[in-house]
Amino acid sequence: MTVLGEYTGEIEIEVAGADPVRLGWGVASDVGRRRANNEDSAVVRPPLFAVADGMGGHSAGDLASKAAVVRLDEHERGAMGTEQEILTHLERAVDDIARVAAGVPAGAGTTVTGVVLADAEDGGAELLVFNLGDSRTYRFAGNELTRVTVDHSVVQELVDAGAISEAEAEYHPESNVITRALGFSEHPEPDFTRIPLRPGMRLLICSDGLTREVEDAHIRLHLSAGLDPLVTADALVDAALASGGRDNVTVLVVDVR
Repeated sequence: MTVLGEYTGEIEIEVAGADPVRLGWGVASDVGRRRANNEDSAVVRPPLFAVADGMGGHSAGDLASKAAVVRLDEHERGAMGTEQEILTHLERAVDDIARVAAGVPAGAGTTVTGVVLADAEDGGAELLVFNLGDSRTYRFAGNELTRVTVDHSVVQELVDAGAISEAEAEYHPESNVITRALGFSEHPEPDFTRIPLRPGMRLLICSDGLTREVEDAHIRLHLSAGLDPLVTADALVDAALASGGRDNVTVLVVDVR
């Protein structure tokens, strides 16, 4: 498990032509109840925040997720981000993963999802969300929880095709089979989504160790309590452990204040 940056804190970001943006955050992680190693990683380089969930034998998953966050940690603190910058970091991470996984027959890779403050086309700032794999980013605003990212997975393709429901997807036997990841010597193809910046909104960035154990309705209740980001992140990790903790779980909560 690698966490780069402070587990909790607050920062004010200057925005050209607009009021400053104040962000608060908290990150928590646990190995879970069934795994020997925690292969999740996280990076806090405000206004960039991300979580990665590694895959690969012989600790290669841990090394892969670490490589992802190490490259994302190159983001300049306090600076706006761009799609090209994120893509460049991920491309470099692919090369790093290939080196650290050189002795692993099947290779290694990692999911990754996160958010960075970006310049809006009409001035001011907005949030740029990126993802590869089935780690997720959610937005909580107006007492509603919305999943921003779309899983790159076999079951998501089945949902999109209308073959199964969202509820059935969570318990499908191939729920852990992903169709896109960072690594395995493949060029990264992340999805990018831009969302408006709204005071009072919360962002949840997490590995699937949370979403496989805790239903969205329960997640929404924790976010709606309005507690400190670190307290909220810890509570969500505890909820995942109480529900079985079958995988590593990492939770990063970001508040727009």
